[in-house]
Amino acid sequence: MGDIEMEYFSFGSGGRAFVILPGVSTRSLMLSAMAVSAAYRDFGEEYTVYCFDRRRNMPDGYTVRQMAEDTAAVMQKLGIADADLFGASQGGMMAMCIAIDHPELVRKMVLGSTAACMDDQGKEGTDRWIALAQSGDLTALTAELIDSLYSENTIGKYKEVLLHMNDGMTEDDIRRFIIQTQALDGFDITGELSKIQCPVLVIGSEGDQVLSPSQSRYLAEALNAELYMYGNEWGHCVFDEAPDYKQRMLDFYHQT
Repeated sequence: MGDIEMEYFSFGSGGRAFVILPGVSTRSLMLSAMAVSAAYRDFGEEYTVYCFDRRRNMPDGYTVRQMAEDTAAVMQKLGIADADLFGASQGGMMAMCIAIDHPELVRKMVLGSTAACMDDQGKEGTDRWIALAQSGDLTALTAELIDSLYSENTIGKYKEVLLHMNDGMTEDDIRRFIIQTQALDGFDITGELSKIQCPVLVIGSEGDQVLSPSQSRYLAEALNAELYMYGNEWGHCVFDEAPDYKQRMLDFYHQT
């Protein structure tokens, strides 16, 4: 659309729309299409599921609000409205912006491991990611991401696989990762949360080392939302780790 080129994948045959907005990524989301469709297979009968990547021609200084606006424009272009949204990490920040600026696009929303603004803990961690990416040391970057994002349980089981998650990362991939991560700095919609009127479920983890668990509790209170907190057994990527996470989402979307 115009100067926006955005890749997405979809699956399922249901009459309702379910939109997944993922967090910061080091590689094209299209590489994860089969894994995501398998993880969300229980959604496919009830929903047509859409998973959106960030725009391809990502400009320097690209903000979370602009990411949300571009995604909303693509949703409108595809005729998606009154959708159930799931935003994870930075994707949750985008989901909140969409609910604020385009409420007609959102029926219900699940916010996973996200925040209304970046605190000192979050900024300290993402600054390390940016520095490692800028240095070109992908081995160190991968090790830092693994330790930051996942629980000891997941690392113990899948470390050898995770160590290869950035194999083949290109210069363009690195640039996109840096721009996405830099966009977190300065993000703050705490003064606009009252504009979100759709039902919301906030899911966090006490073991989150990227965004403080207190961020999830603050969001739930500010949005008058349901809150579920996992314990220390899972990390920031609890949405990929906890076996009952997807069912919790479905139960919430099914509530009348």
